[in-house]
Amino acid sequence: MAGNVKKGSITIFLALILSLVLSLVCASIESVRMAAARTQILNSMDIGLYSLFGQYDRTLLEDYELFALYAGGKEELDMASVYDDFQTYMKPVLKQNSQKLELLQGGFNGYQLLSDGKGEIFYQQAVQYMRETLGSQGVQTLLGKLKDQEKKTEDAEKKGILKEGSVITDAAQKSEEAKKEQEQQKNQGDFSDAGNGDDFTGGVDESVENPIPIIRRVRKMGLLDLVVPSERGISDAVTDRKSLTSGRKLQTGLMLDTDIRSDNSYTSGILFGQYLLKKLGNYRRPAAAGVNYQVEYILGGKNSDRENLKSVAGKLLVIRQGVNMAYLLSDGGKRIQVETLALAIASGFLIPPAAAVIEAALIFCWAFAESILDVRELFAGGHVPLIKNSSDWQLSLSNLPNILDKLDSSRKDAGNGMSYEDYLQVLLMAKGKQDKVLRGMDMIECSVREKGKRPGFQMDHCITAMEASADVKANRRKIFTVTRQYAYE
Repeated sequence: MAGNVKKGSITIFLALILSLVLSLVCASIESVRMAAARTQILNSMDIGLYSLFGQYDRTLLEDYELFALYAGGKEELDMASVYDDFQTYMKPVLKQNSQKLELLQGGFNGYQLLSDGKGEIFYQQAVQYMRETLGSQGVQTLLGKLKDQEKKTEDAEKKGILKEGSVITDAAQKSEEAKKEQEQQKNQGDFSDAGNGDDFTGGVDESVENPIPIIRRVRKMGLLDLVVPSERGISDAVTDRKSLTSGRKLQTGLMLDTDIRSDNSYTSGILFGQYLLKKLGNYRRPAAAGVNYQVEYILGGKNSDRENLKSVAGKLLVIRQGVNMAYLLSDGGKRIQVETLALAIASGFLIPPAAAVIEAALIFCWAFAESILDVRELFAGGHVPLIKNSSDWQLSLSNLPNILDKLDSSRKDAGNGMSYEDYLQVLLMAKGKQDKVLRGMDMIECSVREKGKRPGFQMDHCITAMEASADVKANRRKIFTVTRQYAYE
């Protein structure tokens, strides 16, 4: 039976081969373990960042379509709390499976704030939202409409200024002639009590009603009293610019501003103006929190609603005066009316050569009075055509002395004209980008503070991008250093 027992043996060469194979297998297993550990660490970093940025500020998103993680803090960002949250989201992922992973240390290499680049990050988020909302066709339609309005406004203002200049020059010459004539008449004893020729407040012929002194008194009245309908009233809300974005020194992210590309395209500027009109309040659609007239604040830059509204009313009056002046000078029928009245008033002064001076003054007064009705109609919610024709004109020359009684009865809504918000858009187009961006952040900051009862809210505490790194020990031997980035797009 003993002869049936089989004996095994192995050569030294085979043993060496097996040892090499076993070493290779063990190394492969360890490599797989390390790769799995690294993948798990990366997953923990990604989940940590995703979860962290998932805590975006809800008010900013819901009200202003802005993505940002609020970092809290009073004067400085509370990055310690942000990192604690990041670790809290990372650690459960590191404990999964059989890997022995230990977070040694970590931190943020850099971050970007909503206010970085002098508000460029905020600007680009707002523009991107408008692009997505309007679509390519909507953007082109908006551009076409606003380019046309901008060109017509500029042309009308230039035309009005040029013609105003020529009328003033002509009036000055005629005024000198009238004064010489007046002196001659005085010396000859032919000129008696004809009133003050410069003010045109007197006149022998009392049957001719001279509107010039009345309009001069009206011009000295408060502008808001003239253009704001009494039934609506004016907000008394105030704010302190020094506590807002544009009035204080802003904190900046650790990522350099030079990494931020500035978008100065014409299209983006138009879209940003549309964003401000859509998201911020104005006189016709007051804001629910913060100051009420927020678009007016961007245009005026004052601390109170009243002052900002007055500033915008003044700008609108200037635009309408230029447009109305140009129309009056081009309408032959109205020029004849003005010339006839001017001659009658001058004859009443017994100085007919002064008719040219009086005519110029009448044109200015008529354009001003018509512009008052225009601006009042805009504030009342009506429409005013950018360029008028005879059917759009509201105030007759005979009613000029009764302007205060005609503020509501003579004005009319031109349904095909421009609304108050349309004129605001034109004014925003002329405003510098930096003012619009910083003051826009002012108003968002102001509203969020009041609405959310968060008096310490600051736009330069809102994170939009971040780079994080962590040192993790795997299986008590190897240490991995991992870096990941995340940004709101």
